[in-house]
Amino acid sequence: MKIGRFLYNENILYGRVEGKVVHLWEGDPFSEYRERQQTIPLSRLKVLIPVTPSKIVCVGQNYREHIRELGVPVPENPVIFLKPPSCLIGPNESIIYPVQAARVDYEGELALVIKKTMKNIPPEEAFRFLLGVSCFNDVTERSMSQKDPFLLTLSKGFDTFGAFGPYLATGLDPDNLRIRTYLNGDLRQDDTTASCVFGAKRILSFVSTFMTLLPGDVVITGTPKGIGPMKPGDRVEVEVEGVGILTNTVRSSP
Repeated sequence: MKIGRFLYNENILYGRVEGKVVHLWEGDPFSEYRERQQTIPLSRLKVLIPVTPSKIVCVGQNYREHIRELGVPVPENPVIFLKPPSCLIGPNESIIYPVQAARVDYEGELALVIKKTMKNIPPEEAFRFLLGVSCFNDVTERSMSQKDPFLLTLSKGFDTFGAFGPYLATGLDPDNLRIRTYLNGDLRQDDTTASCVFGAKRILSFVSTFMTLLPGDVVITGTPKGIGPMKPGDRVEVEVEGVGILTNTVRSSP
């Protein structure tokens, strides 16, 4: 099932996406919901970010080819950092190229969305706490993070540096999905989550031993090889198998 979050008649509503129509809900996917009888054409709705997380937990250096691309050792445990929720934008919104930036990169990733409060959960039980998956673009100011690793949070935390959506897909295997990133229609990243050093269960369990994951929190699971720079005017698309395509354009800072 594909779940979307939409703006309709000045109200924010969830709904089930079926082709080019949406079955709007009363309620949300974290609690009880009821599907309305009527359907609404997708063209009449504004697609929003799928959820509003309290935090975005990120995993670095997880795809084997990307690790080789970086020339760093394979980590023994997931490499964890955070992005602020203020960085989030939805599908078809603009990534703003900051005036401070020297190089801004795309990083296509799989996003895991938490369904219910998760703390100290073993790997074999982790998927009981998973609502579904989505597409994410972990936009990064590369020159800052390369110059000083202590600037990683700032380099990834600019406003608009977390493109997210378009939908949330349930019932998929997070450890066996193809992920691709296109820049102006050219394929730049292409791998499957089966290539990850750490699978989704291990990541969720590991994170939950350090911090409580709340309903709606997002955990992004790393990027494949092929990261590269964007410039104002570019179009970037992140495609996750079974979810859809997240499209954003880059524009200059006002």
